[in-house]
Formats: sequence, C-alpha cells, structure tokens
Amino acid sequence: MIFAAAIDVALVLVFVLIGRASHGEDLLGVLNTLWPFLGGLAIGWLVMRAWRSPLRIVWTGIGVWLGAVAGGLALRLVAGQGVQPSFAIVTALVLGAFLLGWRGIALLVRRARSRS
Repeated sequence: MIFAAAIDVALVLVFVLIGRASHGEDLLGVLNTLWPFLGGLAIGWLVMRAWRSPLRIVWTGIGVWLGAVAGGLALRLVAGQGVQPSFAIVTALVLGAFLLGWRGIALLVRRARSRS
C-alpha cells in the first residue's frame, strides 16, 4: 500500500516538474503547483479506499486518477491559481497515463510472473 501511494505521489511530482520546467519555475513555483494535485490525489485515495487494492485499475486506479485531476483542478481554482481548458485536458491525459499506466504495467508483470 505504501509503495503504491509513493509511486502515485512520485508520478504527480514528475507531472508537475515537467510542467514547471517548461515555464522555468523555481522550487516555490513547483510547490505552488504540486500541493493541489497532492490534495486531489489524497482525496482520490480516501474516497476509493485505495489501500484495500491499490494496484487495481478498475475502480481504484480510475478513482485515484479522477480524484487527482478533479480535486487538483478544484483546489487550484479555490486557491485562485486558475485553470485554463488546455491545462485541464493535459492534466487529465498525463495523470491518466501516469496513474493508470503504472498499474497496468504492474498487472502485466504479475501475470507474467504467475505464468512462469
């Protein structure tokens, strides 16, 4: 469970670092962008009770992804950071690829190990 949560947090951080690097932001800019998405990720983990089956894509992975995206964007709006439609689309796509993608890879690895 802790391993899965750490991967999710690390991938959200990678998403933010990639985005902030394209804007030449400093550490404060990274932290300012990061916290809403970590909050959304936490919401997704809590709502989905992801600790029960953290590697499942359906429903856990989808719920965690939607929590990170919707919660993160909502927290950005509340904090006055603004959300452009293009940013929301990129956020949904990249976090979807990251948060669902690693779970898909883990599933493939588990299946391959069980066959051998």
